[in-house]
Amino acid sequence: MGGRVEIAGRRVGDGEPPWVVAEAGVNHNGDPALAQRLVEAAAAAGADAVKFQTFVADELVSADAPQAAYQRARAAAASQREMLRGLELPADALRACARLAVERGVVFFSTPFDGPSVRLLAEMDVPVIKIGSGDLTNLVLLRSVARLGRPLILSTGMATLDEVAAVVADLRSHGDPPLILLQCTSAYPAAALDANLRAMDTLRQRFDVPVGYSDHTLGVAVATAAAALGAAVIEKHLTLDRALPGPDHAASLEPEEFAEFVAAIRTAHAALGDGVKAPRPDEEDVRQVARRSLVVVRAVAAGEPLAAADVEARRPASGISPLQLDRVIGRRAARDLVAGAFLRDEDLDPADGPTDVQA
Repeated sequence: MGGRVEIAGRRVGDGEPPWVVAEAGVNHNGDPALAQRLVEAAAAAGADAVKFQTFVADELVSADAPQAAYQRARAAAASQREMLRGLELPADALRACARLAVERGVVFFSTPFDGPSVRLLAEMDVPVIKIGSGDLTNLVLLRSVARLGRPLILSTGMATLDEVAAVVADLRSHGDPPLILLQCTSAYPAAALDANLRAMDTLRQRFDVPVGYSDHTLGVAVATAAAALGAAVIEKHLTLDRALPGPDHAASLEPEEFAEFVAAIRTAHAALGDGVKAPRPDEEDVRQVARRSLVVVRAVAAGEPLAAADVEARRPASGISPLQLDRVIGRRAARDLVAGAFLRDEDLDPADGPTDVQA
């Protein structure tokens, strides 16, 4: 279950490597030059994509909208609207970031928060659109995005399963865009104990879409675990400096850390393997010396049957496997065997039974 979605020519979903998104968000602090440096850092760290947040503050919040505690702690602004006005990125700056991303080989996309921003991203022809957890119940915004027909990544922080179900049903009746759902805990930073990574399986089984994880925890451990659990998309905030003012820097990774994060994700996915339980090629050397073979512990004359007391298992694995013990006991020796000899097929009389007793 889960399926795949194609984004910019890349398949994202079951069986594919995690699509790693560097969430630049608003960590540019409204500075176009800083925004471009974030694109550069995302590419250098090995991210598959870099994502921004696109909004018009006056379209997004009312004048008296309060700030969350983490916003008050890190943003020097009297209101949420004032804070967001300082974090807007002009359309020309956004386009410049998109061009730079193409040059650096990473996918550029963004999260729109209002109608004008949806239209801007559509004009820019971004290959995918992300909607954050705060707008999971915003059918006005979701329907406008769904009608674009391009892949949609939807975070589910703060949501109940019933809310997610209602939204998925609505999206499927208003354009039915290719959909990816992200498990998310909307706290900044979020505690590892609240990550609830098993919710990814719940979402995957209920909605039969690719599922991933939007990470707000500190460090890389939780996101690495998400990769090991099969997350199709893993998103994490990127900053150039956690000490910068602004609401999201504290829960972000700096460039060197983000590179380590990407490497950990890649390693975790590679470690999943194909699920086939069989010896790996690099085990063969150890297998030969650590496994045992059946040996005779006394001299046995040709024609004499082998009793249980006549054989033991010793290293290396150069003869008949001890797993075949019951097929060896009672067989007659095909020739004289000296004490300590490793048993092989040709040492057993074929008239007593099958000779394919190697393992």
